Amino acid sequence: MLTVTNEDNMQMMSRYPDKYFDLAIIDPEYGIGASNYSDKPNTVKQKNGTLLKINTPRYKKKNWDNVPASDSFFKELFRVSKHQIIWGENYFNLPVGGRIVWDKLNGESDQMGCEIAYCSLNKRSDIVYYMWSGMMQGVYAGKNVRKALIQQGNKKLNEPRMHPTQKPIMLNKWILNEYAKPGDKILDTNLGFGGLAIACHDYGFDLTACELDKDYFDAAMTRINNHVSQQKLFA
Repeated sequence: MLTVTNEDNMQMMSRYPDKYFDLAIIDPEYGIGASNYSDKPNTVKQKNGTLLKINTPRYKKKNWDNVPASDSFFKELFRVSKHQIIWGENYFNLPVGGRIVWDKLNGESDQMGCEIAYCSLNKRSDIVYYMWSGMMQGVYAGKNVRKALIQQGNKKLNEPRMHPTQKPIMLNKWILNEYAKPGDKILDTNLGFGGLAIACHDYGFDLTACELDKDYFDAAMTRINNHVSQQKLFA
């Protein structure tokens, strides 16, 4: 079951008792200005040395990432959840735990080559490969880099991009496979474009999520509802 609201995450978390959620998978504000659109390179160098032109998304300028998530936010997050996976680990002072490194397989472009998440479930450092660079998207997320180097041939099947710190559905499904247990109650305090919500729906996890920005919330709900309707149609 998906429970998604358009509200502040502190307000949402305040309604739940201690350790209510089994696992929080979140992507909070980093405080690096990611919400302010900037031009990115539109080429990626291939193995043979040629430059491949790619289409880079254009995002509406906003201010939600001007400051990082607060200490009070993290205090409340750790209160309501038993375990946490937190993207942007390198921007925060988090407890001792493991790390998940998402290698985007960006080649020699100057786009961000990887992202790092904190993981309270262990003290390991794990790498997951998933190609995510403009129109270059992969068909596999996991630890086999050879499989991850295979691009989606039909670009019409690419996952649409609407949020500047968007995490792909396939990446979220890998995280659920690796770190969540059947029956876990999942928390997402920053819904974004709804990738985790779609992954939870497909895998049968109960998710509670919220998004403060009305534009993102409306876009995510349209995306989620369309996905659910298509699944019911083909079922």
